[in-house]
Amino acid sequence: MLWMFFSLLTGRPLLSLVLVVVTLWSMDRFTLQVLPSPLRSFKRWQRAGELAGAILTNPHDRRSRAELADIRVGQKRYAEAVDILKPNLDAGDDDVDTLFLLGVAYLGAGDARRGELLLDEAARQNESYRQGAIDLERGRFRLERGDAKGAQEALTRFLQARQGTVEGRWLLSRALALQGNADAAADMREEAWREYSVAPRFQRRRERGWAWRANPRRPALYAVLALVALGAGIYVSRHYVPPAPNGGYGMNRYAGDSADESGAED
Repeated sequence: MLWMFFSLLTGRPLLSLVLVVVTLWSMDRFTLQVLPSPLRSFKRWQRAGELAGAILTNPHDRRSRAELADIRVGQKRYAEAVDILKPNLDAGDDDVDTLFLLGVAYLGAGDARRGELLLDEAARQNESYRQGAIDLERGRFRLERGDAKGAQEALTRFLQARQGTVEGRWLLSRALALQGNADAAADMREEAWREYSVAPRFQRRRERGWAWRANPRRPALYAVLALVALGAGIYVSRHYVPPAPNGGYGMNRYAGDSADESGAED
């Protein structure tokens, strides 16, 4: 329907399609903020290129290595992050930031033993680092490895450090479900949705995806509404008759057939 509206205004279907995409993205930015931000992704990609160039020029630039490794971990390019950050540890950087980031990179790259050891050392230096981020990453990757009991232990500690988390509760519900405790898992998902409902707006915006996983009925409702709107748009577009060039009303196929038949009879 938006495409039809813009097509009537501009008379250019391809331009109208671009305007539809821009409009929907702008609406999402000011409301749900579900769609990724292309500007933020572009800036991160651009910054990663600058840091890679700096490291190529000066391989001993530890600050650039740490920042680039953080970007690669965010992109889930864990093995590359290990190669970038490991020289910092070899050079003597054993602070909690380096240990935590390198531990997460090792876990993501599949080296659970080294990753857990580095996170243990980071926890010895600062157990409450970033409000329990160490236990959050432990629980997340233990779940991926199928260690449900270990994930439950780490995520339980994480909930004690960050009590209002929706993500932690959803991950804990998965750990409970993998251990066959379906009732406790369902209770944890309900608790996650309650925390999301009373959370401040900025927190709801950040944890909306986790809340929708805990309560999939909400995104399913949005999907149904989108399908209904799409169906209505298709129906209108198929039955829409554009105005004729002379200012009158256009004629559909059936009207044209009737006119041809009447002319033939005359």
